[in-house]
Amino acid sequence: MNLELSGKIALVTGASRGIGKAIANRLSREGCTVALLARNGAELQKVAAQLPGPSSVHLADMTNPAAAAAALAEISLQWRRLDILVTNIGSGASVSPGAETAVEWRRVVELNFFTATNAMEAAAPLMNKGTGDRSITCISSICGIEALGAPVTYSAAKAALNATVRGLARPLARQGIRINAVAPGNILTADGTWAGKRRQDEAAVEAMLEREVALGRLGAPEEIADICAFLASPRAAFITGTTIVVDGGQVRS
Repeated sequence: MNLELSGKIALVTGASRGIGKAIANRLSREGCTVALLARNGAELQKVAAQLPGPSSVHLADMTNPAAAAAALAEISLQWRRLDILVTNIGSGASVSPGAETAVEWRRVVELNFFTATNAMEAAAPLMNKGTGDRSITCISSICGIEALGAPVTYSAAKAALNATVRGLARPLARQGIRINAVAPGNILTADGTWAGKRRQDEAAVEAMLEREVALGRLGAPEEIADICAFLASPRAAFITGTTIVVDGGQVRS
């Protein structure tokens, strides 16, 4: 399928590893120019060197609105417009349910929710310079949809992100911009949570997959990247305001 993304300018936040790296690679292979953003400059340079197409590297702590604005100003100077925004910064690491504190709530919500809203706010003027089909895709989590035993702080932040996507769909549509979320399930990355759990107790991981996931396996970052590329493309021109679950059949609600 030709996704008709050649020549588009895309920004992927959290692009230095894992899902973000896979998304950047997929968009680049589809012909996009990709602006890579994260806090680790050395890792971003490695990602940029591996992409088949043009790219740029931008460093920012996206929990800081001023840093987000500065990064988007750099992108504006270099590429002049933005057609695709993928917000991918986040982490499920937090305290056990019932042990939340005000400090932990603030930290986790800033990392998993405000990094996305800061990116959207900073990117708005640049996206409005574009024409044709433009899109925002936010990487959420199935933990924002169903109670799965994950940290409550993380689940609540992702639920807020899903609600934001639904709420912004109508006003953004008037500007010619679509917005959606992708909710991954258990994704295996080289240095991620599930890689560590498999090293500690592979039998327990396999038992969980057999019990909880219809397809009985972990997902791959490239499977999330594929749906993100589709959502960014004109092939998804009638899709906005929704959260697409990519979890191998784990969510039951």
